[in-house]
Amino acid sequence: MDASVKMVNKCPGDDSEWWEVTPGERFTIRTSVAVTGGLYTMIEVTAESRNGVPVHTHANEEEHFIVLEGSIHLTNGNQSVTLSAGDSATVKRGARHAWCNLSDNPARMLIIFSPGHMEQAFRLIGSLEGGDLSAIAESAENGGSTIVGPPPFDNIYSVMSPRPSP
Repeated sequence: MDASVKMVNKCPGDDSEWWEVTPGERFTIRTSVAVTGGLYTMIEVTAESRNGVPVHTHANEEEHFIVLEGSIHLTNGNQSVTLSAGDSATVKRGARHAWCNLSDNPARMLIIFSPGHMEQAFRLIGSLEGGDLSAIAESAENGGSTIVGPPPFDNIYSVMSPRPSP
């Protein structure tokens, strides 16, 4: 599995650093845990059509989704919902969940982790120049996250099944 991460170009007018988790999925840290005293961290994620994440759990954090553009499909335990721009949802710690972009258009969302210690895992992902994400999944730096299954739909590009690089 080639799950390399690389720095990508900034968005026009944006002074943030953007990282590519897998081709078609990028993130930037919008509010650092250092600023919030550990209460939360907020990341912005963009995902192209058919990008998503495997089913996973977080042992220590709630995960809050706010969709800014496009739509995402969120599986949260036994529930599934499509969230469109302006919609939000919260996943409780320990719940099996995954998201993916099933639409033909890009999606953009804010994800807030509370408390915010997942930021360490995202910073590690961002530092892996050509690295393998499986090393993070097996390390103590994964922030208590555990992948428990593939994405909930077929033909979804994720760290488990990356989109071919252009």
